[in-house]
Amino acid sequence: MSKWTDVRDNVVDALHVDDVTEDVKQHVTATLLSEVMPVIENAVDNFCAATKEQAKTESGWCKIRDGVVLPMLLQGGVYVVKLVLSKTVSQTAAA
Repeated sequence: MSKWTDVRDNVVDALHVDDVTEDVKQHVTATLLSEVMPVIENAVDNFCAATKEQAKTESGWCKIRDGVVLPMLLQGGVYVVKLVLSKTVSQTAAA
């Protein structure tokens, strides 16, 4: 098994759900990718746009934090979560 599938299975184990089939896992992961992630991406993009706009009036560390660091961390986090979920779906589908 891949490490992506292991991560997903560990989450299921932590929830103490004993009767979960592979199809249910795939369906939930696909639903997260198609319905939840776009909403989260939109919220992060709107927040980052607002902080970048605010950064134009700031100086020093605050300008760097709001204009570069915070957007990079948030958008990077969303990218990593989306990558892990998509790898989980593709790895399991290939197996």
